[in-house]
Amino acid sequence: MSEQRIAVVGTGANGAAIAADMHEAGFDVTGFDQWPAHVEAIRANGVTVRAPSGEEKVTKLDIRHLCEVAEVKRPFDLVYIVTKAYDARWHSELIKSVLAPDGLAVGLQNGMTLDDMADVFGPERTFASAIEIAGNCFEPGVVERQTPPEGCWFALGPYDERSPADRAEELAVPLRTAGAVEVTADPRSAKWMKLVANAAEMLPSAILGVPLVAALHVDGMREVMDAAGTEALEAALGTGSKIVPMFGQEGIDELPPERYSAALLDAVLAGWSLEDTKVAILQDWLKGRKGEGEEMSGLVVREQEKLGGEAPVNQMLVELSRRIEAGELKPGLENAELMISAVHPA
Repeated sequence: MSEQRIAVVGTGANGAAIAADMHEAGFDVTGFDQWPAHVEAIRANGVTVRAPSGEEKVTKLDIRHLCEVAEVKRPFDLVYIVTKAYDARWHSELIKSVLAPDGLAVGLQNGMTLDDMADVFGPERTFASAIEIAGNCFEPGVVERQTPPEGCWFALGPYDERSPADRAEELAVPLRTAGAVEVTADPRSAKWMKLVANAAEMLPSAILGVPLVAALHVDGMREVMDAAGTEALEAALGTGSKIVPMFGQEGIDELPPERYSAALLDAVLAGWSLEDTKVAILQDWLKGRKGEGEEMSGLVVREQEKLGGEAPVNQMLVELSRRIEAGELKPGLENAELMISAVHPA
């Protein structure tokens, strides 16, 4: 097994599962997390990963509090940032001091974090990835995987032409213990296409306060989701990104733009959504935390404004999410009409 030292920064639902898979495969992995109770529970009892099949496995993972980065004696060769999009930059700044000069870093999260990471680590050490993996972590030390490794997918590639593309496999090999990894020359487009799916699924279902599958059963919500995804695709194409294959789905990139975003959502529903799968933003709200609405639908709005256009559906979703996070509105099915009215204004 490789002697490279690996850091997984952010060991919540996805990060802990990925780190556990790497550790079980024999890689030298250290996890870092900002939730003190979670770190202490893993130190005491290992990380418990529960699979959709009901199987449960405990892994004795080496894990540290964020404040213990200063105690690291030997630098890491590979760093995987598995945090919320809004946390990616400061976590990168924190771990940068213990990344080897010739080390590599990649972000495994939703949102367009690659530019922030390249700004911190330098393009020559930065890779980017689009991800499709689902899970939750409400109890310290316990992860509920909603997609097993054989159902997880990553598209990984160099940040730009200054990144060492020939070293992509160094990051891909450990990550393949946690899912399928496709090496791509255009991870920016892959991340934008994942954001198209995120715009369609995340805030619409979170604002209703129900699992994604249940949200689709609410009259009028599929139209809201498709409209949000279409706006995101228009922003992606306007910024220069391209429609690319996603999630290992053959032929999906050959669809016309007006069908592509809906096909992405269908793929997510078919392959990565159980009946009780709550999107990440709703999970955050249930924990009393900020969601990533600004980094998903908010980004669509901002990019459309730069292009001289508008994204009214995503704008409405962001405004509702801000009201929820300010305590002015609660997630609930009664919010459906607020969203539907934006698609069909009076």
